[in-house]
Amino acid sequence: MKTTTSLLLAATAALTSAVATPARIEARASGTSSTLPTVTVKGNAFFAGDQRFYIRGIDYQPGGSSGAAGSDGASDPIANVENCKRDIVEFKKLGINTVRVYTVDNTLNHDECMSALANAGIYLALDVNTPKYSIRRDKPAQSYNAVYLQSLFATVDAFQGYSNTLLFFSGNEVINDDTSTPCAPYVKAVTRDLKQYIGSRGYRKIPVGYSAADVESNRYEMADYMNCGSDDQRSDFYAFNDYSWCDPSTYEVAWQPKVEKFGNYSIPLFLSEFGCIKGTRTFDGQIAALMSSRMTSVYSGGLAYEYSEEGSGYGLVTLSGSSVSEGSSFTALQSQFSSNPAPQGDGGYKMSSAASECPAQSSTWEVTDFSGEALPAIPNGAQDYMKNGAGTGPGLAGSGSQDAGGQSTATASAGSGSVTAVASGSAASATHSGAAGSLRAGGEMGTAPWVCAAVVVMSTMFGAALL
Repeated sequence: MKTTTSLLLAATAALTSAVATPARIEARASGTSSTLPTVTVKGNAFFAGDQRFYIRGIDYQPGGSSGAAGSDGASDPIANVENCKRDIVEFKKLGINTVRVYTVDNTLNHDECMSALANAGIYLALDVNTPKYSIRRDKPAQSYNAVYLQSLFATVDAFQGYSNTLLFFSGNEVINDDTSTPCAPYVKAVTRDLKQYIGSRGYRKIPVGYSAADVESNRYEMADYMNCGSDDQRSDFYAFNDYSWCDPSTYEVAWQPKVEKFGNYSIPLFLSEFGCIKGTRTFDGQIAALMSSRMTSVYSGGLAYEYSEEGSGYGLVTLSGSSVSEGSSFTALQSQFSSNPAPQGDGGYKMSSAASECPAQSSTWEVTDFSGEALPAIPNGAQDYMKNGAGTGPGLAGSGSQDAGGQSTATASAGSGSVTAVASGSAASATHSGAAGSLRAGGEMGTAPWVCAAVVVMSTMFGAALL
């Protein structure tokens, strides 16, 4: 488990121009010929067509997240074509099929990198938050507002057209101890809101879920909470950042107790970060366990943290301009992936998708403002996005949403996030050639609110340090 970079508290109102006259989003084919099969959820597993899909990947954010507020060297690795192609060479050496990216700029063009990733057989697991457009742990209600949701929805617009967009993370480690559990309803509301936006815009059903910190005292409560309630409220998957397997250790000591505890969990579960750096970092036994029958009936793979060295000691490579220096952990992970391919067959997955039971209040799980299945209602000003689209996003240079005002003031009941109508003429009505379908601004569009939601998480926090 790890702690992430400090939460940017950037405050300010914003996006007035973008919200006042949002641009209409239109799909544009980029001309690429490569298409990966889209990945869907069946029971507690992912499938690419009829084949079980296991996440075998790495976390990828060259430059880290500290500058991702639109200054101090902020960067979007999927928009930087030169670096993207440089790094895909290394991804292919590793033999991975997925990269997780924590921060992107929803105003930039991502066609070329997404196409290159698709050509290499690589999917994108994307965090939709940025440092200035995310939920604050100390002020979850205030930071859950229409300006915030507009940024998230614009990111969905920008990436929904690529067949190799694997999934969206609604948040990352928002709840990181016992005192931050009051944020959970906001995390769950944001997840619901993203799902409703995707459905209302007529997009394909891209899975939406949460990346949790591995907090021992509320590990299972958080997982059950994200999977309880009505279908519109439940996550499509659940992931957590697990640094418990440190050298020397074994499957039986580090992971088996969790696998057994999650044995009946009914949605896909995977490690959104793993790879402890205490001792010698060899990944010995970890990939073998993830790809074995000991885990495949419960887990769907994992993402090793992290690609480039950002000062925390976790990097597999060191970057210097166009130069890439592979470290010993790169070679170790490469060897483990090579020696432990994805298994054949369905891995013993479970078709049952029954909801979990919502956790009871306790000293380590306090969500007293919203009990049971109750969640924050979508803020005023966001619902219209469902019909008209989000319009042009703020990118990384936007002024931020955390103090923009217009927070949710009502409680929504179960089912309020269900899709009741699909917008006509939405971006989803166009078909894309290959993985490079992109979204461009054009035309006019309205704005407004959504129903239910709250929380997103500094998805952009991705630097790791063991708790």
